[in-house]
Amino acid sequence: QVQLVESGGGLVQPGGSLRLSCVASGSRVTMYNMGWYRQAPGEQRELVATKISGGSANYADSVKGRFTISRDNAKNTVYLQMNSLKPDDTAVYYCNARFFGQQIGFWGQGTQVTVSS
Repeated sequence: QVQLVESGGGLVQPGGSLRLSCVASGSRVTMYNMGWYRQAPGEQRELVATKISGGSANYADSVKGRFTISRDNAKNTVYLQMNSLKPDDTAVYYCNARFFGQQIGFWGQGTQVTVSS
């Protein structure tokens, strides 16, 4: 069973930066697709960014130019560098990882990101 452990959330002022990390353990192969979703209170979970192993990244329009997703396949780890953070970025951020062909995959427990002065 694949387990995902996120870290790096916290409280930051508007305009600040945070870096999230997510490690996938329990898999003997590189996860095909790893990424980040977020859910604000009262809202549906939404895609933030995903990246296929050896492929291009996909970003939500709201974070393009501010967030950067990257992967370390040797460690089955995905990162999310978040710059120029806004209060609207406040949410619980969830890591997701999938094998090739999976529709849903595995979820982490979530890490809170709060952007507030």
